Amino acid sequence: MTPGSDVIDNAPKAADTASLPSATLGGDRKRSLEQITLLFFIAVPFLALLAAVPLAWGWGVSWLDLGLLVGMYFLGCHGITIGFHRYFTHGAFKAKRPLRIALAIAGSMAVEGPLVRWVADHRKHHKFSDAEGDPHSPWRFGETVPALLKGLWWAHMGWMFDEERTPQHKYAPDLIKDTAIRRISRQFLLWTLLSLAIPPLVGGLVTGSWTGALTAFFWGSLVRVSLLHHVTWSINSICHAVGKRPFKSRDRSGNVWWLAVLSCGESWHNLHHADPTSARHGVMRGQIDSSARLIRWFERLGWAYDARWPSEARIDSRRKAENSREAAASKAA
Repeated sequence: MTPGSDVIDNAPKAADTASLPSATLGGDRKRSLEQITLLFFIAVPFLALLAAVPLAWGWGVSWLDLGLLVGMYFLGCHGITIGFHRYFTHGAFKAKRPLRIALAIAGSMAVEGPLVRWVADHRKHHKFSDAEGDPHSPWRFGETVPALLKGLWWAHMGWMFDEERTPQHKYAPDLIKDTAIRRISRQFLLWTLLSLAIPPLVGGLVTGSWTGALTAFFWGSLVRVSLLHHVTWSINSICHAVGKRPFKSRDRSGNVWWLAVLSCGESWHNLHHADPTSARHGVMRGQIDSSARLIRWFERLGWAYDARWPSEARIDSRRKAENSREAAASKAA
């Protein structure tokens, strides 16, 4: 497999990136301790997610716990989708300094890794999407059923345990040069602890009990983190294996409608790979994209500007021929 030529590289070409400081605490190779820590942060919330259904069935879940789960989930999810992805990785819009910092922190509280590391991985993914060099393509091992099953596991979470890391100085020098962003990225552990601590703190204060704090931690911290992790990872795995593909892209990205709400619009993945810098991914009628809606609100509040909203002509230029004819017929009708 070879990468296509239509790669969008948003990281400025730096004459000398070797002299830049690191924006993460780890190096370019993952140590055993880091792999064990990663396994812990994946396994413990996942066990809580597995236990959530029988616990909810047997004892129920309070409105407070449910509110903390939903509130913290969508805070972190939009931090990833709007901040880490559409803004920091692809430059789909410009943000004033307070919003830039807020998005960096909100995305960090999703507990999906340091900002600069996340962006570097994703920029590399777009450079080699579903080709040799892609960090997490489900087609990595071939196209037979056994190979695809193995590839889905790799794309979903297996790739994170690979010892080799994406070189941040090569793929994200623009973010490393920003002192505040570099500091937030290096403080990932702090934002993780804060993200996990908010639900039990609120739950304990509202109920005035340790039980309230404990159940809030279970639902608002552990279950929420695991659910968000697997929804995000599903964009790498499921949305590159199945789904409708009405737009032209050089990879196998697809639109998966049933993930749209939980992924905050990211599962309209085919359009994203056809037009990576677009501020809106759900561009067709009925496609819910809460991230695009929030970006629009940020614009109206004066916090964001120069958003790259796709025009009808731009959208049509990226449709496959058969879909262009269907769209034209629909407009005529």
